[in-house]
Amino acid sequence: MDRWIPIESNPEVFNSWVNAAGLVKSEAQFSDIYGLDSELLAMVPQPVHAVILLFPLTKEMEEKRRGEEAKFASDTPPPVDPGVIYIKQTIGNACGTMGMLHAVLNSGVPLVPDSALAKFHSECKGKTPEERATLLETTPLFANIHASAAASGQTAVPDNLDTELHFTSFVQRPGLNSMRLIELDGDMPAGPVDRGECTDLLEGVAKFVKDYYVSQSSSVEFSMMALGRP
Repeated sequence: MDRWIPIESNPEVFNSWVNAAGLVKSEAQFSDIYGLDSELLAMVPQPVHAVILLFPLTKEMEEKRRGEEAKFASDTPPPVDPGVIYIKQTIGNACGTMGMLHAVLNSGVPLVPDSALAKFHSECKGKTPEERATLLETTPLFANIHASAAASGQTAVPDNLDTELHFTSFVQRPGLNSMRLIELDGDMPAGPVDRGECTDLLEGVAKFVKDYYVSQSSSVEFSMMALGRP
């Protein structure tokens, strides 16, 4: 498996990546979410199009995720909007880039015509998650952008590329009778996961993260970013 340099959970780093790849800068950018309380959520620029979470892969979290995977294997999960672009992660340490791609490509934010992101989005349509993974592996522009963005962070690039932190993304998509909260994690065997009805993306993600992720860990190594108004 190819391995990339882990990318720092930092809006400036993420914005340098997506702006270089073709996000329309005047329409959407990443910004920090400072906490899950309503007062802190109110500080996030609206509208919010997607949310990215960085969380610690603790033993408890890995056990919880394995249990969920077993449940999905025996029970049919709720259907997810077939228009969702989901990419299987096959590149080590690329979960930051996976998080950005899942957020940008599934949130409807405008892309520069003929940019790397616009071309990748077009090429992903009609392909399986595994085929999209192969496409990502063979697109050198994204690898170069990732390396440049990873090197631009405030933290020095580590000699040991192993990391116990992981990115996952959330978007809002239409369901059969309501808008749904969809989690997109390239490491989830079930693919995109319907996390329930969602009338407000930011509030829905905050509640789910608090109940599902934060409640399972005493770690403080959580961070969140919103893709929204610049």
